[in-house]
Amino acid sequence: MFDQLVAVEIPAADEALRPAVRSLIEQLVAQRPVTERVRSWMGVDRELSRAMGDAGLLGLTLPERYGGGGRGPFARYVVVEELLAVGAPVGLHWIADRQSAEVILRFGSDAQKELYLPQICRGETFFCIGMSEPGAGSDLASVRSRAERVENGWRLNGQKIWTTGAHLCDYMIALVRTSGTAEDRQAGLSQFIVDLRAPGITIRGIDDATGHRDFNEVFFDDVLLGADALLGQEGAGWAQVNAELAFERSGPERIWSSAVLLDAWIDHLRRAGATDRRTERVGDLMAQLAALRALSIAVTARLAAGEEPVVEASLLKDLGTSLEQSVPVAIADDLGSCPDEAVGPELRAALVDTLAMAPAYSLRGGTREILRGIIARGLGLR
Repeated sequence: MFDQLVAVEIPAADEALRPAVRSLIEQLVAQRPVTERVRSWMGVDRELSRAMGDAGLLGLTLPERYGGGGRGPFARYVVVEELLAVGAPVGLHWIADRQSAEVILRFGSDAQKELYLPQICRGETFFCIGMSEPGAGSDLASVRSRAERVENGWRLNGQKIWTTGAHLCDYMIALVRTSGTAEDRQAGLSQFIVDLRAPGITIRGIDDATGHRDFNEVFFDDVLLGADALLGQEGAGWAQVNAELAFERSGPERIWSSAVLLDAWIDHLRRAGATDRRTERVGDLMAQLAALRALSIAVTARLAAGEEPVVEASLLKDLGTSLEQSVPVAIADDLGSCPDEAVGPELRAALVDTLAMAPAYSLRGGTREILRGIIARGLGLR
């Protein structure tokens, strides 16, 4: 398994995308303050999303017949890496481009592909993920939300929680139970494309420690879905969602969340003076980042080969989020050790915000405990 992860170079044709992305960044992102850019994942900018669609930078891995780029995972890797490195506000189109489109392409009906994929590629339609539930968390097999067959479709009842961007999105791909009970675990789960404007849906925001709204609770009360809302095969939801999570856990987003703060701190050190101790600390963080980037590229190569590196993606996500969480702590320790040193208000505010956000890095996409269980099973230890 892990011996198949070898050092890989990003193909030159995909590297060639960087100038176009940087041009877009220069126009729409570069002048934003660091306090805004540290919230890249949660940042919302419809103009940027539409501009990316116009530039052909969304849906890069989708077939051209749906408005996509007809390229491989490395093309999207390059675009995402450039955007996250500068803290572009990608939150609106993020999930649709990263995984919803891929799941619809793989499991959706022809009609679903024709309807949703071109809109995603244009940066016009946005998706959120309906997985976690109260009392279930990352234990997706124990979801209780249920869709029952009715005439001409389904009736959906239940609740989702920690749903990123639900208040801004058009659709949710929801994992719900269509047969059996929560005690049946993986059996009886299915995925549905849910129109978030449908009657019976209530979306309630959850403010984070900084007062921003990113997460939501979503309630389904007798929501009627058409027969065409079922995504893939009834009862195949567990296999489908595991394929989806490989896309969610494997990309550069698992190592770059604290990159803007790291750059701002390094700029501060250039002005304040970098001691040997500080140089060593920067070097340690950069070495970890370089190693994890190499791992991330290797996992992307597995995706490009048509494989499902679920265990490897889980390993990357666990190690990557650990690094992301360590960056603001290391910076706070450094600045705290120099109490008489002048620190710019933007760096200070960005650090406070990142410290408040960082605990969520190891929650989104699966908790550390769940990931380590997947890794242990893959290694034959469980």
